[in-house]
Amino acid sequence: MNAIDIARKMAALGQEKDALRAYTLTVSQDPDPANRLEAAVYLLQNGEDYRFSYTCFRNLYNEGFCKEEVLAIMTEAFYLPNEKDLRGRYERNCKLLKKYPYLFRTDFPDFEDLPIRFYPYDDKGFIPFYVREERFGDYINFKHPVVSRNFFKDLENPILADDVYSQYELEYLNDTVRRSEDAARENHIYLHYKDWGVFCAHLQCLNFRPLLESKKIVLLMEEEIARYPIDFKAEYGMDYEAMTLQPFRLEEINRMIWCAQLSSHNGIDFFSEIMDGHPNLLYFPTVMMDYLEKSIQETQELLDKAKNLQDFIRVSKRISPKVAEELWRMKKRTEKDLLVALFFASDGTTVNLDPTARVAPALFLNPHFGNIEYTLTVRKRGETVLNAPEYERIQKSPVFRHFKYIKAFTPMRRFTASYGGEMKFIYQNFLKERKREAEGEVLKTRQVMLSDPVSRRVLNRSFMIDWQDRLFQDSVLIRFEDGKLNPKATFTALAAFLDLPYTQSMTYCSRGGEVDPESLPGNVRGFDATAIYRTYDEYANDAERYYLEYFLRDAYEAYGYSFQYYDGKPVTMEKVEELVRNFTTVNGYIKETMVPWLEAQVKAAAAESGMTEEKIRQDVLADYIRQLDTLRHLNAKYLLKDLRFVNKNGQQLRMMPLLKLDPALLQNPLYN
Repeated sequence: MNAIDIARKMAALGQEKDALRAYTLTVSQDPDPANRLEAAVYLLQNGEDYRFSYTCFRNLYNEGFCKEEVLAIMTEAFYLPNEKDLRGRYERNCKLLKKYPYLFRTDFPDFEDLPIRFYPYDDKGFIPFYVREERFGDYINFKHPVVSRNFFKDLENPILADDVYSQYELEYLNDTVRRSEDAARENHIYLHYKDWGVFCAHLQCLNFRPLLESKKIVLLMEEEIARYPIDFKAEYGMDYEAMTLQPFRLEEINRMIWCAQLSSHNGIDFFSEIMDGHPNLLYFPTVMMDYLEKSIQETQELLDKAKNLQDFIRVSKRISPKVAEELWRMKKRTEKDLLVALFFASDGTTVNLDPTARVAPALFLNPHFGNIEYTLTVRKRGETVLNAPEYERIQKSPVFRHFKYIKAFTPMRRFTASYGGEMKFIYQNFLKERKREAEGEVLKTRQVMLSDPVSRRVLNRSFMIDWQDRLFQDSVLIRFEDGKLNPKATFTALAAFLDLPYTQSMTYCSRGGEVDPESLPGNVRGFDATAIYRTYDEYANDAERYYLEYFLRDAYEAYGYSFQYYDGKPVTMEKVEELVRNFTTVNGYIKETMVPWLEAQVKAAAAESGMTEEKIRQDVLADYIRQLDTLRHLNAKYLLKDLRFVNKNGQQLRMMPLLKLDPALLQNPLYN
């Protein structure tokens, strides 16, 4: 029996759960549209999730099957219950726009004559029905938090954009473009809509009320594009150039560009040096998350303790009197505003800022962690949840929550190279500490390699994003190798994604005005590609790199990296055991860097047991390596199952999209 026959039989017997399962299978797999229609109707009447039926009805209609019957079902089930809300929103928008001075048409069609009907799909979005074409379109969420185009590519002229139908993007433009009165020049946002009827139809779903209050927007319909840009002095008597240029206010800074840390030694300083000096950024170099949170807390404490404005200005020495006053007088002050005030307080942050820019600057934030530690929680059927305390801190951080607009980009470097770079960095710091101790210095803290960098890296899958996570809904991954070999193509594309102009400042590396700085002793400078080809053979061996490449092979494939150590053969637990036995390089460094930590313990144990210190030391180290090997085997055991990585709600994680480069701008072949 096929699925439809089973479904009918179960339904006749009153076995609803089995019938629902069989009808669900029919909807997704049965080639007969009549069977799918029957299944969709049953699921709509009896199922828990109407969206299976909704999607099926839409597809059947677009395929031309029983169009009248299907449209009638969809209209009755999904459209008519929401028609009152759609009509009300349309009429409210029309009423507002008829009074708006910068819309030059008022011949709004009757609601029944609109060319698009919007069928609500869920709490967030709609499926459009194009009346004249008799066709359903794709799902639309007008509030989807993504800025999809480079609005600010050219800031020489007033902003002009065609057919912007995203509520999120409309509010983004309104919140980011400065008022002409503040910019001291004509600076309206010109929105051109190519079809009056289509524009009016979208008034069923959009809310223009918050967009019209500041009168920043000029709405141009069809041929009215010829009016761009309007001479406001001649037509309205508004001479903006005679007004006084106003400094940026805290409340104008609403967008953050977050340089997200995938793991250490992925070239994050290199990308930070590219962003340094951008005229449309409040830029601050890499900052430890702990320091960031502490600085915000200290500023809040000063506000809480201050008796009055003058007292706050006196004690807040890091913040200018003007910014301090603005902060003090804010009625709904948040941690975001405190952070922005601290950025304005830094000379290096504002030294290259263009005070005459048409748009308020974005805040560039590069919070750093020593390491990002991931753990796996494996559920039934291989569903695996990733946990990282560092990213949970960011997700809960009020600083991030209070930024209305966030774009994130994550640098990635070939995994084996970043692994070798981390090993080198930690070991060199270890040697420096040993030298300082040998010279008689008493160290308060140590830079050691107690955790296992191999296990940490195979579990770090922060390149897989939760599509329900606000922080990563507008994000992109950018390869370190692309930035080095093809800087023009890479940073032109990055600027477009971040909605920034591609400026001269992005054609070189700098830090605080110093061109091609040395981020760390021994690191290459600027666009020197030497780092791309470093293999770090003294810090990593082939077994360790094979293990990394195999268990991160999905990322290698997704992001265009070829294998250099994994031979493409199937891997079994026997192969894993062979590899782990040969982790001699990493084990050697772990043992060496642990020795200083063990000395007090070893001396005490030797005095108590009578055994030699060397014997006790070697036993402790050997036992620790056995514990690491057990963990390496356990991780491999789970990862060999081709786990399905999901978020805490059970929704599958997705690979962060890779920044796409324009082939015409490539200076060198793409790295692989």
